[in-house]
Amino acid sequence: MEKSATLKLSGWGRYPVEESIVYRPERRAAIAEILGVGPESDYIARGLGRSYGDTALNKHGGVIDLSRLNRMIAFDAEEGVLECEAGTSLAEIIDTFLPRGYFLPVTPGTKFVTVGGAIANDVHGKNHHRDGAFGNFVVDFTLLTASGEVLPCSPTQNAEVFHATIGGIGLTGLILTARIRLRRVETAYIRVDYRRAPNIEAALAAMAESDAQYQYSVAWIDCLAKGAHLGRSVLMWGNHARLTGLAGAPALAASPLRPKQVHPKSVPVDFPGFVLNPWSIRAFNTVFYAVHRDTVGALVDYDRYFYPLDRIHHWNRMYGRAGFCQFQATLPKSSVATLVELLERLSRSSCASFLAVLKCFGDEGPGYLSHPMPGYTLAFDIPNRHELIGFLDELHVLVLNGGGRIYLGKDAAAKANMIPEMYPRLDGFREVCRRLDPYGRLSSSMARRLALVHD
Repeated sequence: MEKSATLKLSGWGRYPVEESIVYRPERRAAIAEILGVGPESDYIARGLGRSYGDTALNKHGGVIDLSRLNRMIAFDAEEGVLECEAGTSLAEIIDTFLPRGYFLPVTPGTKFVTVGGAIANDVHGKNHHRDGAFGNFVVDFTLLTASGEVLPCSPTQNAEVFHATIGGIGLTGLILTARIRLRRVETAYIRVDYRRAPNIEAALAAMAESDAQYQYSVAWIDCLAKGAHLGRSVLMWGNHARLTGLAGAPALAASPLRPKQVHPKSVPVDFPGFVLNPWSIRAFNTVFYAVHRDTVGALVDYDRYFYPLDRIHHWNRMYGRAGFCQFQATLPKSSVATLVELLERLSRSSCASFLAVLKCFGDEGPGYLSHPMPGYTLAFDIPNRHELIGFLDELHVLVLNGGGRIYLGKDAAAKANMIPEMYPRLDGFREVCRRLDPYGRLSSSMARRLALVHD
């Protein structure tokens, strides 16, 4: 039996913090042993801890850390299909395959997540308007159920389990291995067009006009701007740079798939709570908007475009020991008025941070609990202060009434009664979970808080 340790865990937001019994198996066979004879009443899988709330927490229960199960098993270069263990990180995939001309098909804002976590949260990126979420590029996976059965799952084999697991935050079973389809690229660079939008109306109009021309689209948005400047933004559209596009940059063309490495900075200590305040955040937002002038065709390496915060290790310490909540909600395009009201409330509260983004989503994915839906998605951080939960409650009600949904991978405070309306395929998800795990061996703090498995 694998050794365990009782540890205090949190997500990346460092809120909430809960004590769990943690196992770190190094062999796939050991996971079945833990589930089969482990002393804890229930377990949840965990990767690199980059979900924000209590998705991968299990208060006083078992947590199975899969980060040591990170072996790459096979690669089909002709099809661009990688087979790997669930604990393989996106960073490891990039380091191994970008020099060979392959990149991730979809990536969130950090590369320090595992393949298993990317599937379980059906992560999305700057290209959802074109390509959808991560689950669209999963060829198949093997799933260890609570009973010890190993199921091969794909869109055609055990399809219901496949679709319940994508976005199912670890409640159908533990992903052991997966095959994912990578994207061929000629260089490690992105051609980026920047455009400033003076307010939310201009930002949405620019997205509607130009998103289709680009593989990637995202907007930094100033959640503290008010009045005529409400929702002012910097739009950042990008396409993978072709090799011919590096002709004017001989230093880059000499090594097109190996950009110069930048040594990350680090936040060594927790910042005092007063550092991030409305004045400092407003000052940062003003400077950010001022320096990002309209630019066409800027050549940016993939790290700077996709992962700007990964260049600062432990950046979550900037919020102090109390941590923060990241809030992400998606609203249908018919609910622009609700999006505007969200921004107005944020502006009045002066509590949102400088890390706020706006994107346009494409079609809904096949995962029963996948977050994206056609519309606009807004994500931002809120420092953990005494009024936080009450404020989040207000935002949740606003999103619910606007026909939207919150992202489970970033939630720490939603109420169970909201989820069935936000996720209309919840009953189908519950039915799969009951069939695979009738005795409730798989659970998490979020699953209990939101009654995701048992209504």
